[in-house]
Amino acid sequence: MKSRLSLAALALSATLLVSGCGYNDFQSLDEKSKSAWSEVLNQYQRRADLIPNIVATVKGEASFEQDTLTKVIEARSKATAIQMTPEMVNDPAAMAKFQEAQAQMGSALSRLMVVAEQYPSLKANQAFSDLRVQLEGTENRITVARNRYIEAVQSYNVLTRSFPTNLTAMAFGYKTKEGFKVENEAAISAPPKVDFNKQ
Repeated sequence: MKSRLSLAALALSATLLVSGCGYNDFQSLDEKSKSAWSEVLNQYQRRADLIPNIVATVKGEASFEQDTLTKVIEARSKATAIQMTPEMVNDPAAMAKFQEAQAQMGSALSRLMVVAEQYPSLKANQAFSDLRVQLEGTENRITVARNRYIEAVQSYNVLTRSFPTNLTAMAFGYKTKEGFKVENEAAISAPPKVDFNKQ
């Protein structure tokens, strides 16, 4: 009887120790960060799915710059060729490659939209206008999804580095996760130059 009570007390102590060490929190926050990353991928896929429709609509404008369309198509091809999974968020090299491809696609799309402004018949095209609104909405969704991912990674990383849960992290091999990085951080931190003098 005494050994059963000792065994029960030991099991209860072990349960309390494990629940207080943050193990379950690691599991919860790891799943939350994976889920947030899946939503980022979902929104990038939505953007990639819109591009063929935008390109097809723009091709209707006979005089449109073919080089711009080619760059958008190439950027989409590169971005969709990288198959990221939620598990790959722990691989800094894969994250950097993925982010670079998405940045190139965003840049190509931005150029397409700027060039499209020079074509009145294209601006007046209702299908193009609708696609443009969808693209703007998608870009906003991407921003929201990335922000949620950044918050999820921050929570996970704080748990990984805080005492006493950092001991659990070391014991089970949990490492901090890679967040989003801005490739041209120095360029975007400089204030933009505004010049109203027409050359």
